[in-house]
This record gives sequence, C-alpha cells and structure tokens, in this order.
Amino acid sequence: MVAFAANSLLCRLALHTPSAIDPTSFASLRIASGAIVLALILRLKSGPAARTRPDWFAAVALFAYAALFSFAYQLLSAATGALVLFGAVQLTMLGAGLRAGERFVPLGWFGFALAVGGLVYLVSPGLTAPPAAGTVLMIGAGIAWGVYSLRGRGTNDPLAATAGNFLRATPLALLASVLLIGQFHADMRGVALALASGAITSGMGYVIWYAALRGLSALRAATVQLSVPPIAALGGVVLLSESITLRLVVASIATLGGIALVLASRGAKPQRGV
Repeated sequence: MVAFAANSLLCRLALHTPSAIDPTSFASLRIASGAIVLALILRLKSGPAARTRPDWFAAVALFAYAALFSFAYQLLSAATGALVLFGAVQLTMLGAGLRAGERFVPLGWFGFALAVGGLVYLVSPGLTAPPAAGTVLMIGAGIAWGVYSLRGRGTNDPLAATAGNFLRATPLALLASVLLIGQFHADMRGVALALASGAITSGMGYVIWYAALRGLSALRAATVQLSVPPIAALGGVVLLSESITLRLVVASIATLGGIALVLASRGAKPQRGV
C-alpha cells in the first residue's frame, strides 16, 4: 500500500510542474520501465516460471488505469486523487464480492463502515470539492484498477502474470504517445519520476499485491486498499507542503482502525443473513 501511495505522490510531483512531463509520456514511461524491470526480475528468478495464460483484458485495464491516473493528476492534489481513486476501487471490488456471495461477520461490517466513514469525514464538509473533470478521470482509473486487481486473484505466478500484463500494456501506451505526440514534452526530472514510478512503485509493488491477493477475498482486498489515501495524504504533507490537520489525523485513525477490525474478523465464521 505504501508503493501505491508513492505512485500518487510521484505522479503529482511530476505533473505539478507543467513543464516537467506530459501525462501521456509519464504513463508510457511508467508502463515501459515497469515491463523492463519485471522482465529482468523474471529472468533472474530461480526455478522455472509457471505458465500463465495471456490476459489482454488485464493488460487493457492496466493501461486504462495508468493513462487515466496520469491525466487526472493534472487537476487533483495527491491526497484528493488517492481518495477518489480508491473510493472507486472499493465500489468496484465490493460490488464484485457481494455478487460472488461474500459476506462480513458483524465486526467486519462495522470495521468496513468505520474505514469508509473515515474517508467520508476526510473529504466532506470543510474541503473544497475537486474539479469535475479530474474526478471523472480518477473514477475511471479506480474502476480499471479494481478490475485489474480482481483479474489477478486467480494467478498462480504473480511475477509472471504482472510481467506479462506490463509487456502487453506497453504497445498500448506507446500508441497513445504517438497519437498525442503534439503534447509531448519532458525534462530530466519528469523522466526520472516516471521511471521510478514504473520500475519501483508500480512493477515491484504490483508483484507484491498480486501475491497478497491470493490470500484475500475481494471484500478484504478492497478494505486493505483503504489505507492508501491516508498514506498518500501524509506523504503530501512531507513532499508537497500540504498542511496536516486534526481532520486528517482523525480520518486516518478511523480508516486504519477499521481495516484492522476487518482483518481481525477474517477467521470468524459469517452468520446467515449478514
């Protein structure tokens, strides 16, 4: 989750200065560098890699997430973007989990409500509403990431699957760069931030996430991701000079405390009708 929060911070840092890099180039470099690093790691991995079926649907979802994410961060702050992104992720994964018949025990439902309530408290009365265009783009990115996460739950080799997804998403990103070549611009700082986002916080972070998904239900995977917005908000305080407030502290405690309750209820048996 720290890696996911770092993606928001790196993207916002790169796009906060318009001259640093354009959003399409950021997304393309992020995906391409992630593909290269993952391919190298896969090559160095001891033992044969498990066979994984090409998943173009996951690759398209990965590309859509990265592209929409970059364009949204032209308009949103790091903390607000993370909140909108993972709010959309929760709705996507929660809906999938409920459709599959998953349920929480009462303690789990209380924890989930507490976690969501912490996010609602953070963005409700007293904060300026984010730009509509940026919000819509980030909601789309959240839906795409939710779909990508759900597709990854069944893989038997997270590293090979993630490497394959990044590889197949790369030509899509490069095609987008060609189509939007008129907007191209990048300096060394923007390129460095995009490469860090792709090689470290995206590629390696996603391998860890895919591995974790094998032991999480859709509902619990969605709940764990609620920790990302508070982490991104705190990172924004340090790196983007955002002021820390009592509201942020209270919301973070509620969100992380709610997550702890959900995870603590994991071993409990669900009750009929809950």
